[in-house]
Amino acid sequence: MESFGVTVTYRTRLRDRPASMIHVRASAGNPRRGWLILDDRVLPVALGRGGIKANKREGDGATPRGTFHPLRLWWRADRHPRPQTLLPIRAITPDDGWCEDPADRHYNRPVRLNNNTGADRLRRDDHLYDFIIEIDQNTRPRIAGRGSAVFLHLARPGYAPTAGCVAMKKPAMLQLLKRIGVRTRIVIG
Repeated sequence: MESFGVTVTYRTRLRDRPASMIHVRASAGNPRRGWLILDDRVLPVALGRGGIKANKREGDGATPRGTFHPLRLWWRADRHPRPQTLLPIRAITPDDGWCEDPADRHYNRPVRLNNNTGADRLRRDDHLYDFIIEIDQNTRPRIAGRGSAVFLHLARPGYAPTAGCVAMKKPAMLQLLKRIGVRTRIVIG
């Protein structure tokens, strides 16, 4: 902003900008549990029952090793107020699903549920998918059988292993949502 030859700049605080990177690492001695490192915070997470693997395959229960970016937040508007986030956001409807069938042309994409769709329902009775951070795992290019529906979502009690996702408690998710943006790199492994 310029006024009478004086330039005014506004400083942003670190916490007002998206984090450039977060790391997810397995715990020593337990490959199904791990840590999400965000700024100066270390948050406990659950990992896939198959640990972290570089060669992710559909159904192996592994969390994929690699560098990913968040695409958007899906959230249960009927259960929670809109969270503060820098990501694009979409409320989950009863018709939202995710295709996990490698033979389907919609593999690893969101789909509308109907009687013929064998997709994973995003609107679950439990609270695991109350917040889902969609990441770009196996998206460009999408390769059949290389893994689908790998999200960051809420954890089961006791941080029970996931089917390949990264899961955390709600307070950790809300902290993460405030700091993650579409250019944030998520480094797993």
